[in-house]
Amino acid sequence: MNRPLCAWLAILMLAGCRPYQYQPKMASQDGLTPPDQFARYGREQAEAVAIGREFARARQGNSREALARQAEAAMTYARSLPDVVDVHADPLGYRLAVQFRSGWRAGVAPIDDGKSGAETPGIGAPAAPKS
Repeated sequence: MNRPLCAWLAILMLAGCRPYQYQPKMASQDGLTPPDQFARYGREQAEAVAIGREFARARQGNSREALARQAEAAMTYARSLPDVVDVHADPLGYRLAVQFRSGWRAGVAPIDDGKSGAETPGIGAPAAPKS
């Protein structure tokens, strides 16, 4: 009686362990407004979508260094946009915190829809990078 109960408890404990792969959940667009539609809400929304697309395009692997390079590439692109005041990365959480000139702060996750930031409706050519 004890052995089957212990085996059953061990199986339940192993099944209850969740994976720590956040990227598929963070980058999933299921249930959200489509990126092109969200970009039409305003200039800052379009810039947030463009940053998310560049964040996804910079993906090079799952190592810590690759994630840091991905975040750095997206931050460089974000700084080239005219309305972005500040940007901070959380590469292990797969998101960027972006502050815009109007004071709006947005959490930007990767948007992996196969488009580049320049293809986002409402985005012009990026300005020269700010120093």
